[in-house]
This record gives sequence, structure tokens and C-alpha cells, in this order.
Amino acid sequence: MSVNASAREYGQAATIRIWDNASAPHSNGITTPEEEPEPNRLANTSTAELFLYPADTSRHAPTGLGVVICPGGGYSRLAIDHEGVEVARWLAENGITAAVLKYRLPNGHPEVPLEDAEQALRLLRGEVPGAEAFVCRKVGIMGFSAGGHLAAYTSTMGSVRPDFSLLFYPVITANPGHQGSFNQLVGKENRTAETNARYSLENQVTRQTPPALLLLSDDDRTVPPVSSTRYYNALKEHGVKASMHIYPTGGHGWGIRDSFRYKAEWQAALLDWLKAFEE
Repeated sequence: MSVNASAREYGQAATIRIWDNASAPHSNGITTPEEEPEPNRLANTSTAELFLYPADTSRHAPTGLGVVICPGGGYSRLAIDHEGVEVARWLAENGITAAVLKYRLPNGHPEVPLEDAEQALRLLRGEVPGAEAFVCRKVGIMGFSAGGHLAAYTSTMGSVRPDFSLLFYPVITANPGHQGSFNQLVGKENRTAETNARYSLENQVTRQTPPALLLLSDDDRTVPPVSSTRYYNALKEHGVKASMHIYPTGGHGWGIRDSFRYKAEWQAALLDWLKAFEE
């Protein structure tokens, strides 16, 4: 694990190379080079990295909070821009240290992205060396779409749990759900009723699951809103604090794009919700 100048530059203060398939606990089996099939869409990722954006204390009082960001992309690629580094810059401007996780895609190995997210949390908490200049008092996880599944997966089944989760139109449930994400996660040939149930994360919520904020659109046809409502209901059944905002329109995948009509509303809601963790 080392801090280095990244081959990919997104204006980050530092890049931490977490591990690759040879040094990680498990491999995703991808041996071909990483690709960028279209601008800011990364595919074939087999090396986990963190792009770090420290809280800008010249513009905002420090909050003591850090957030690991998991971009979406159906577990087949990473939308590194509007669901990653652009969100990180905005968080940093608001006094929150942000770390965009370029996670290894599962390629049918569901344990792989989970162990990347767990290690990212350890780094921002200072539990392992490598990110000493970026350690935060409380560390949450944020995810978009399939990255939202990874964030909720870490929150429910991880051995390292975040202090909170921020879930944007997350993939949660297999039926009905975004089948491409589940096919990529466990492998299409490995899909069974048992694996569907195991990785439908509403089934994995316990009283130890961290609080969650869910943000989604009512007209999302890519990831049905039922994913978020089932997760929210499971959290409430177990006495876990949660809040959910369902915007009337917007569809799927809006992230921090200006074209999303309710961008200002979700940003205000998120910052307000996080104030409880600054205490």
C-alpha cells in the first residue's frame, strides 16, 4: 500500500494504491488491462485505489467526517466523474474529507469489491497505515446505483462497518432489481434463489447496521424504487435511524449533474443529515 502520483489525474491531493489481484486477499480473475471505453467510465479494474480530497478548511469549518465514495456502473464499469470525483470535490468544499474508491469489479467474485471497501474504511480511520494525513474521526460510505449496493453491502455484511451510509438510487434487491448488477456480482451462471436472497441486502439488515440516508427518483426505471423502500423498511424494523428522499422525477444515474432538477435539494438534505455525526 503506498501513496503515489496516479496515472489518472482528477485533481486529487493524493492517490493511495490499496492492492491489486496479486496482493489482495482475493482476486477477481481479471487479467486484461484496465480500460476506459468512454470518457470517465473505467472497466476491467483489477487494482484498487483511493483518490483523496481533504476537507477544505479555508472554505468551511472542519466537520471531522470522511466519506468513501463508491461510483456506480452496474458492477461492470465505474462512473468515476459525476458519481465519484465531482462529488468528492463538493464534499471537500463543505468540510468533509472524501475518498473516491476505484474498486475492483467483481467479475463473479462478490467478496472482491467488499474487501476493497473495507480496506478503504480502515485507511480513513487510521487502522492501517497509508493515509495518515487524511484520517477522520467518523467515516461513512456513499454509493450510487451498483456502488450503492456496495455501500449497503459493506454496511450489512462487512467485517468493517461505516459510521453511516449515503445511498443514491441503490441496487439492493434482486427481485425485482437490476439484473445486470447481480449477474456481474455473483456470475450469471451462479445465480440461484439462495444467492439472490443472500445479496438482496434488505435481508441482511440487523440492529448493528449503520444509519442510512437514501436518495432516489420515483420514476427510476433502471433500479426500481422498491430497492430503497425495502432497505428503509428493514432498517426501521431493526430500530436503525434512516431517512429517505424520493424525488418526483429524474430517472436514474443523475449523481451530481446540474441537469437533475433537485440537485440543490439533495445537497441540502445530505449536509443537514450529516450534522448529527459532527457532534
